[in-house]
Amino acid sequence: YTGAREAVRAGRLGRLHTVRATTSEAEPPDPAHLAQSGGLYRDTLIHDFDILRWVTGREVVDVYATGSDAGPQTFREAGDVDTGAVLLTLDDGTLATVTGTRMNGAGYDVRMELAGERDQIVVGLDDRTPIASTEPTGPPAADKPWTGFLERFGPAYEAELNAFVEVVRGERPNPCDGREALRALVIAEACERSRRERRPVRPMELLGSAQEALT
Repeated sequence: YTGAREAVRAGRLGRLHTVRATTSEAEPPDPAHLAQSGGLYRDTLIHDFDILRWVTGREVVDVYATGSDAGPQTFREAGDVDTGAVLLTLDDGTLATVTGTRMNGAGYDVRMELAGERDQIVVGLDDRTPIASTEPTGPPAADKPWTGFLERFGPAYEAELNAFVEVVRGERPNPCDGREALRALVIAEACERSRRERRPVRPMELLGSAQEALT
């Protein structure tokens, strides 16, 4: 993600026109967790919303979300969906899609593709990405696909802890304060409202008193 952010900032892609992000979990969470998780958008895809803002440097101005609860009964009982898709419009006109599922039997898959007028790049594609090509010369299925977030993002968690300690010691400013978290949460809330009301939602509709905290 850092490399993608640098590529966007350096103009390597030219005008960014499309971003595609996905988070797919290998198997459903425990029903007890599911019931109190806040749902797919708040619990899982919120990380994609957060990183989308960070990589592009843009704000989300409009979302349309839909979801399917056709999987196990536990999702319907929790009022949640097992698979979701979101179309987001950024403030410069860039279009982004974020998709996610808790039923990806091939393995744990987290990726982001960024396409511009000059170039296209992908984050999260390696020899353990649980995807295979149908092309004769394409990459085969991974021998050891990623199984979950702890394994996939172990080095990132270590970097987070190191950064946290440095902030506490006063050695660096906080790179992501509560306002960044709040913006991601507002997007997730807009997605949930969009799914339930079957309409596009502007995150600004939900800000209300939170607007002061963001300025």
